[in-house]
Amino acid sequence: MALTWTDSLDNIDWTELSTLYQAVGMGLKQPDDLATAFANSRYRCFVFEAGQLIGAGRALADGVDCSYLCDIAVRPADQGRGLGQQIVGRLVDCSRQHRKIILYAVPGKEDFYGQFGFRRMSTAMAIFENPADAEARGLLR
Repeated sequence: MALTWTDSLDNIDWTELSTLYQAVGMGLKQPDDLATAFANSRYRCFVFEAGQLIGAGRALADGVDCSYLCDIAVRPADQGRGLGQQIVGRLVDCSRQHRKIILYAVPGKEDFYGQFGFRRMSTAMAIFENPADAEARGLLR
């Protein structure tokens, strides 16, 4: 079946996107919060098949120095089709004019992102709203 790719926010069902993130283990992201996050992102990518959202991702970017890729997900039933690679590839291509492209990923996905040239940073640090949860999910040490 044909895929439809878009970066437009028009006609995005934010509840459907929230469900996608839950299905891939990225936690509960409220639909209204997703609408705000994607609206404030310089680059975004949505993939549809037969009218259903099956993949998404976004990048926060300042246009010069830093682009930060995040919230990249593909519906579990559609993983293994190369869609994640295409989403990341599109976001990286959009971000090429930046001095650095940063990626936030769940533990265990490092090899996947390494194929795009991403390397582990030795200085990355974060403040999480719920540090205990972030530790339990392997995001903080």
